[in-house]
Amino acid sequence: MNKELEHQFVTELETNQNIVHKVCSLYTSDKDAHNDLFQEITIQLWKAYPKFRGESKFSTWMYRVALNTAITLYRKSKRRVSTQNYDSVIFKIKADEYDPTEEQQLKLMYDAIRQLGDIDKALVFLYLEEKDYSEISSTLGITEVNARVKMNRIKTKLRTILNP
Repeated sequence: MNKELEHQFVTELETNQNIVHKVCSLYTSDKDAHNDLFQEITIQLWKAYPKFRGESKFSTWMYRVALNTAITLYRKSKRRVSTQNYDSVIFKIKADEYDPTEEQQLKLMYDAIRQLGDIDKALVFLYLEEKDYSEISSTLGITEVNARVKMNRIKTKLRTILNP
């Protein structure tokens, strides 16, 4: 990968890294697992970047790669995320420190969302990111109608979890 492409990637990743942090928060429950998953998603984004054609926004593409990586790893091992050696990656990315304890109000919501299935978690995440149903359906590979129906069922389920 040439230096210009590498610079574009690092800039886009630094600008949009909160997307990755949010995905990590959905699929992990402690800081070490969060950091491991963040690194693995970053590596997968780096590997896939040469194939990014710009047909969608970088952030939309990033959601898809991040969610697919998290779901794949989460299904392989629900206990611990296995990662590649991060030091072997050429570039270094300045990561903002992320401390989920600062967001105590979201803790209960994240705990409830973690109880959902993999695809449902991804759907809620995109919904909370204020993506429209068209983008949600495109990212998850389901129909727009299916996304709406699933979201309504998920809202009911979350209400039940949060207010038993």
